Amino acid sequence: MDSINVSELVERLGSDEDAVRKMAVFKLQSNIGDPSFADVFILEGGLTKLRYLALHATGNTLAYSLTSFSRLLEVDKGWEYVNADLVERVVELVVTHPLVNILRGAMSILVYIVSHPYNASNKLIQPENFGFRALKPAIAVYPQFLEMLVSRLSSADHALCANALQLINSLMREAITNDTDTEWPKFIKRLQDLGVIQAAYTLMQSTAMQDLSHPLLEFQALTRVLLRKWRDISVDLDKPDHRRALKSIHLASNPERALTPVENGDDGSKKKQHNPEKWRRLGFESESPAWEFAETGYLGMMDLTDYVKRHEDGFQKLLLEQSTRPAEQRCPIARASLAVTAILYEHFEVDKADVDEAKFPLAFESRMNLDKVFKPMILQWSLVHTAGMHAFFRLWQTTGAEREDFLKIMDLVRILLEAVVGGASRTKDVHQVETEIQEFELQRLRQLQMELLELTYEDTWGHHLRQIRDELNHEALQFIKEQRIRCLLSGAWFPIPQSYKPEAGPVTKQDLKSSEPSSHRFAKLSHNRRYLHYKDFDFRTDEEPGLDVLHEKIDLMAVTSVTSNVSAPSDVNSSTSTLKTPQPSSSTKITIHGHPPSSRPTTPKAHLRSVSAVTRPASGNKEVTLLTLYPQTHSLASEWLDGLLMLLNQQPITAETNKLIGMVQDYGLKIRLLNVRFDDMAFAGDAPEIPSREGLDEDYYYDIFGG
Repeated sequence: MDSINVSELVERLGSDEDAVRKMAVFKLQSNIGDPSFADVFILEGGLTKLRYLALHATGNTLAYSLTSFSRLLEVDKGWEYVNADLVERVVELVVTHPLVNILRGAMSILVYIVSHPYNASNKLIQPENFGFRALKPAIAVYPQFLEMLVSRLSSADHALCANALQLINSLMREAITNDTDTEWPKFIKRLQDLGVIQAAYTLMQSTAMQDLSHPLLEFQALTRVLLRKWRDISVDLDKPDHRRALKSIHLASNPERALTPVENGDDGSKKKQHNPEKWRRLGFESESPAWEFAETGYLGMMDLTDYVKRHEDGFQKLLLEQSTRPAEQRCPIARASLAVTAILYEHFEVDKADVDEAKFPLAFESRMNLDKVFKPMILQWSLVHTAGMHAFFRLWQTTGAEREDFLKIMDLVRILLEAVVGGASRTKDVHQVETEIQEFELQRLRQLQMELLELTYEDTWGHHLRQIRDELNHEALQFIKEQRIRCLLSGAWFPIPQSYKPEAGPVTKQDLKSSEPSSHRFAKLSHNRRYLHYKDFDFRTDEEPGLDVLHEKIDLMAVTSVTSNVSAPSDVNSSTSTLKTPQPSSSTKITIHGHPPSSRPTTPKAHLRSVSAVTRPASGNKEVTLLTLYPQTHSLASEWLDGLLMLLNQQPITAETNKLIGMVQDYGLKIRLLNVRFDDMAFAGDAPEIPSREGLDEDYYYDIFGG
């Protein structure tokens, strides 16, 4: 201000020469944002001349004048010069003028006018010059104002888009806050019909977010506020528009199919009577459907009517298809729609929406923050709702659900929408989201459900779940142990390679006399599980030999270790001698080590069965190879190696067996969790207190959830 002579500047604003006025107002726009400069400027009488230029100037002089006036309003000064003439002039410019620099300033002025709160203590300011009501007379003169304003959102100039969207936000907030219950819905519907939501959605998905981030965030917040306001409106059939909406659903269902001919008096003529299940056939729970909108309000009514209107043929076909099924198996279409509305309402946290939510500036540090903050799918609410309904119908049919399974299907749809909609990036197209929802695999959805249940219950029941897992692990281990041992009890054939040497078998006189190896060996565990019987055969027979034929046997009390080159998982600490790399089946072998019958130790049986696989025999007791088996498949090798180890009370080591144990454990946990609904954890932060058993005998029991 020290370098500018304000009096001289004000004098030049009133010059007869346009070039002088243009240079003066050009300098003014750079300094008028300083409140102290603005005060001096007003005292020098500059505001009158600036307003005159805003009303009558053209070209760049007009652009600089509008920018200067908007910056003056930004520092909350000059409001006494805002009147109907100025508003109409600015609205005219927005509608008719093509130059971007003029449109920016004009829209900025309107933003401040619409957003400025009325101060009753200032007698110089008229209330009709502020808020949306200040624009209504001008819009009546230029009814295409809103249409032109929305069209500016597709401008290549990002600053102009931002100004246009900011003005739309101001108009929406003003309407929501101050208009009557009958006026604001009409205004919002008009904006929607002009395509404002699709235009904002396109901007939100664009890469140029530097100038648009704040107005877009504000528009997203206002969208949530609108959804909440519609949700808070109770469905009342005494209201004509509510009654018409519900009637439109009935008419779209092709109600002629629900008419029944009945006798009409003595003349024998017939008339048509409405089906007694007029509303229940559409999926409502009763013939008085208004109360069923209690949770979703008028928002639920809007979603249902929108779906029926857009998919009338599909709606009728679905009703016809459902009518052929038993009542318990029919998918309740209306209830499904209300359920999807409730799920989306919860997902987008609409309950937390506040009309002032986006007034405060946010610092966006990176593009990653933009993807986290912006939720473009909320602007495609109707399409996402329809996709959710189709997913509901698909899951209902795929799972063969019945009426009592409604809440279970609803939980699955909730998880599905959380996964797809919640996981959608800012730039992901809504049609991709629709396709992903429609093609989401049921098996993957079940897996997500299990993971979510485990995470949900871990917080509250973490200790109990860990205890259950430990119990299930022990049960799974015992189950697989019994399965593996039963494989040994069933017996199996093992080929004998040509490289077989007599030393590979038990040390007996018969083996020492053998000159040629047999081609196959059959091994089988005895019924009392104490002996491993086997015999070598020249040919493999179709009928498996019985124990009475298997003359050779090994006393398992004499076994000290079992070694093999069958692969073990890398995270298993096995004491047996194993290789990490899988071997070809032709070279896979299992070797049983122990004491020969003549030098068997006198160690008690219980101790022998707990001997480590690498335990060396005591001094004076020589360990020898008792038997070698050559399984041809990894599955057979896993069964026999782990079966022998578990028979000796040692841990299994093969990946296949450990995978089976983990699978049995996981299924056990999932079966238990499936018996508990997702919503049972609603009390997670306020769990009921467990009653004390003090003073009670053993015959007493209580139910925690039953109260």
